[in-house]
Amino acid sequence: MRYGKLFFLATILLSSLTLSAGDWRTKIDPQVLAELEAGARVEVIVAFQEQADLSLAYRLRGKAAKGQFVYQQVKAVASRTQERVKALLFMKRQAFRSFAIVNALMTEVDLPLAKAIAEMEEVANLQPNPWTALDRPMLDLTPASGGRGVVEWGVERINADDVWALGFRGEGITVGGQDTGYEWEHPTIIQQYRGYDGVNADHNYNWHDAIREINLLHNDSIVSPDNNPCGLDVNVPCDDNNHGTHTMGTMVGDDGGDNQIGVAPAANWMGCRNMERGWGSPASYIECFDWFLAPTDLNGENADPAQAPHVINNSWSCPEVEGCNPLNFALMETAVEALRAAGVVVVVSAGNSGPNCNTVRAPAAIFAGAFSVGASRNNDTIANFSSRGSVAVDSSFRLKPNVVAPGVGVRSAVRNNGYATWNGTSMAGPHVAGAVALMISAAPQLAGEVDTIEAILQETAVPMLSDQDCSPFPGMAIPNATYGYGRIDVLAAVERAMQVVANEEAYLEEWRIFPNPTQGQVWINLPLLEEAAQLEIFSTEGKLLRSLTVNAGLQTLDISDLPAGVYAYRIRTTTGEKTGKLIKQ
Repeated sequence: MRYGKLFFLATILLSSLTLSAGDWRTKIDPQVLAELEAGARVEVIVAFQEQADLSLAYRLRGKAAKGQFVYQQVKAVASRTQERVKALLFMKRQAFRSFAIVNALMTEVDLPLAKAIAEMEEVANLQPNPWTALDRPMLDLTPASGGRGVVEWGVERINADDVWALGFRGEGITVGGQDTGYEWEHPTIIQQYRGYDGVNADHNYNWHDAIREINLLHNDSIVSPDNNPCGLDVNVPCDDNNHGTHTMGTMVGDDGGDNQIGVAPAANWMGCRNMERGWGSPASYIECFDWFLAPTDLNGENADPAQAPHVINNSWSCPEVEGCNPLNFALMETAVEALRAAGVVVVVSAGNSGPNCNTVRAPAAIFAGAFSVGASRNNDTIANFSSRGSVAVDSSFRLKPNVVAPGVGVRSAVRNNGYATWNGTSMAGPHVAGAVALMISAAPQLAGEVDTIEAILQETAVPMLSDQDCSPFPGMAIPNATYGYGRIDVLAAVERAMQVVANEEAYLEEWRIFPNPTQGQVWINLPLLEEAAQLEIFSTEGKLLRSLTVNAGLQTLDISDLPAGVYAYRIRTTTGEKTGKLIKQ
């Protein structure tokens, strides 16, 4: 049915295009255009003009309601606006991959196809999709600070073990990671994998592979899937580099007590491979963000935002010097903001380009919505390599990093059931992702409340001063561009989180009907309702116009057929009723 519709659209496409002889070239990245005019076929990201308005998500409470709302909005916009481009690609028998979290798709084009796409008014631009290298951690040759039967120094330094003593180890929380993949059967993370019940494995909704081709920058003499130790587009979690397994070990790793390497050892994890042996692209990063918003089964079908993680660790960067540019920046920032709106904390390593100022300079660490993490040593001083703010690359000069965490001499898991001690902000970020899991396990009402979680982490961090001034942030002030707000203290953060929840219990019980006024579609959010309720809409004369049963969560009501005016609504339960006014514009 879907392909029949696309075929019908394709047959009328050429007659419906609005051609503009000179303008289409301005929509194509100059480097891409030069390659196309030289006769090459080029892999591009087609970005569309319209992006979903997610502002109403911030009026919702709870991760489930936020996630459902955001997914429905971005999916609707993408389905509607991408239709003509998809039909053209189908007619040309050209493969593509569509994204919803950002209104874009990835495909390969020659010059005539690029021209036809660029001439469509709904298309914003055609961007390059360059491969970019992992900001690789440094091998630490000093004796390991931990070992069997010992809580790793970084876990202990941020007081995670003290949170365990309170009875919170990340139970019920899911952390996500997009990286080089994960050796899911490693003894320190197998029991925490959400797709494993202790006997059987089910990788649906728990694993996604965004890598489908070998990166030519490896200079393999023969380009073959066999060059990658995992293969391509695999349906079982696999790590082709070690980096991903190391980061996941720091988030959740524990083999039963002998190797206590993880901050939240009772949390679950899920993963997406976004790099081929350490090389990724804007499209592979965006694809993983897209999947985390609404994970799918292994066939890429039946997306379910309820399966999204609470927090995602991103120990990678996409630097401009390696081919990314401000156009890529904008799409990736849109993805980060969509996940935040959906109630997912996005933790990002700040980068290993220090010690100079303005070295936090690559996506996604530069974005306001990313919670960026620098690397500290075991004496709480900043690592020399840790990137500093402020962010100059986009002329925002915003504060980064937000905080720092242990990132020197961090022992964690690697492939083949091994362990290694590494240095890097890639090692610091997972400490913060694990800390978020501990906070939500201790205060479940905070799930989805990204702004509150991040504010608590910043407010409770151990303040650190620096003799380095990075304009506009003096080093001797808090926050500063070296340490941000300081080194995280998850015990203090958990204690504050429980206080915040206690003070907000009354607010958390509120329900909402929005937007109000509305132009037709009304969203109803009943976060803590334990029974079905009856929603009724009345005219000003008291005539019943609508009546429906609503349950806890987020639901919609369409009143676009009603004339503009003021209406009354009533929600009835067995314990009482609430009334109010609803304005239709």
